[in-house]
Amino acid sequence: MQSMNATPNADRIQIGIFGKTNTGKSSLINALTGQKVSVVSEMEGTTTDPVFKSMEYDSLGPVLFMDSPGSCDTTQLSGERAGQTMRIMRRADIAVILTTDEKDLEREKELARWFEDRKVPVIFVQSRADESDQMLPGCIRVSVRTGEGLGELKEALIRLGNQIPKNTVLGNLVKEKDSVLLVMPQDASAPKGRLILPQVQVMRELLDRHCVITCVAPEELGQALSVMTHMPDLVITDSQVFDRVDDVIGGRCPLTSFSILMAAAKGDLEVFLDGANAMMRLQNGARVLIAETCTHAPKEEDIGRVKLPNLIQKKLGITIKTTVAAGLDFPKDLSDYDLVLQCGGCMNNRRQILSRIEDAKAAGVPITNYGIAIAKLGGITDRVSLPES
Repeated sequence: MQSMNATPNADRIQIGIFGKTNTGKSSLINALTGQKVSVVSEMEGTTTDPVFKSMEYDSLGPVLFMDSPGSCDTTQLSGERAGQTMRIMRRADIAVILTTDEKDLEREKELARWFEDRKVPVIFVQSRADESDQMLPGCIRVSVRTGEGLGELKEALIRLGNQIPKNTVLGNLVKEKDSVLLVMPQDASAPKGRLILPQVQVMRELLDRHCVITCVAPEELGQALSVMTHMPDLVITDSQVFDRVDDVIGGRCPLTSFSILMAAAKGDLEVFLDGANAMMRLQNGARVLIAETCTHAPKEEDIGRVKLPNLIQKKLGITIKTTVAAGLDFPKDLSDYDLVLQCGGCMNNRRQILSRIEDAKAAGVPITNYGIAIAKLGGITDRVSLPES
């Protein structure tokens, strides 16, 4: 569990180390971090599960290094390793691909194309290289034993990392000194004694922008508005109480939700809005994938697994069939589904959500976000403020 003072992994630049088994991936991540993060062995397939290391990395700031299980191994766990590696591929903001010779390099170019199609920068590393080895074209030659090339690789990581766009949560919705009212239900889905991550992230950004923040539970919303000298410049609510909050503020000030803010910061609003429109055309027996990025224990009032499917069924007068994919799990084949309902994605980075969007688009399956879906079902999409995507 991360400290409350630590940068969430979702806000870190995520650097994946890839390549076939026994090319020195674990040795490289140990050298890059200066710590023994991964077990190193001459035995093929030593790394059976992804290994993660979060740290502050020179001028790049907070990063997450990810050591993937190797590909092309001949052990009984090869299929499981491939699945684990794909989960890391979907998250990587930068891909470091290790290769040892020209034959490997040609094979790994196929892997590089997967990343390049998704606009993920790739660095090729010629690993376990000695001065006597032939220099491979387009590769940084790195020897963990001598330290050769490590400085060049670090410089490349920092350069590419600094080119990754830094998305804000609030976009253009607020300016300095704005008054912002946060409506935050404290129900069974709220963690005991803590705030959920989107609320914390929004509050931190509002403080950084020197806004004036007021926080209330839905039950106290009317009282809060009655004592304020003027209507807030923006109201941000939990999507679950969209309709209640909309009724109280009556269009007197802009309204949005934490989930919609996450949708813009982590995904593609235009795609999500199209997906919400497609949701309204679902037929009886439609198959819906509930896509979560965290692994919380579901509650009876769970928004994604219970409340949202019930809202769809009640609004459209149909019965739907739902399947849940939690954490890093996400189906390779989406053809079995008529809609993907994606959570806000606060627990993971934008790259993972974009990968899911790209997979859905490739399969011709509409995808939308919890908050946008709830606004659409409540008929208030036109009254909800959307940040710049």
